[in-house]
Amino acid sequence: MSKEIIRTENAPAPLGGAPYNQATKSGNLIFLAGQIPIDPATGVLVEGGIQEQTNKCFDNVAAILEAAGSDLSKILRAQVYMADLGDFAAMNEVYAARMPEPFPARSTFQVAALPAGAIVEIEVVATV
Repeated sequence: MSKEIIRTENAPAPLGGAPYNQATKSGNLIFLAGQIPIDPATGVLVEGGIQEQTNKCFDNVAAILEAAGSDLSKILRAQVYMADLGDFAAMNEVYAARMPEPFPARSTFQVAALPAGAIVEIEVVATV
């Protein structure tokens, strides 16, 4: 199978020119790189707490999926990385509001740190 690179200016570019792409598409599957709450217009982490940051992650995920010919309703699997699982309930409120049902499979992890000082990162696999 071939691999197509997905890029959009409506989501953040790889941080610091790192060697990765926003997403790759192979067949009818789209694999997104983890999205942190960076505003693509400014390149700056959004202000606010876990809910504001989770919303921006979803904005970035949605923009990349749109560029690939997909949308949030076609997500098969999500992984959420959090700096503090104490924020789980607040993150989950936004997640439930933004993610269409039926919800995809999901794993959530607490990690030691995330890029750019983010407190949440969301990574997904979707179909076209």
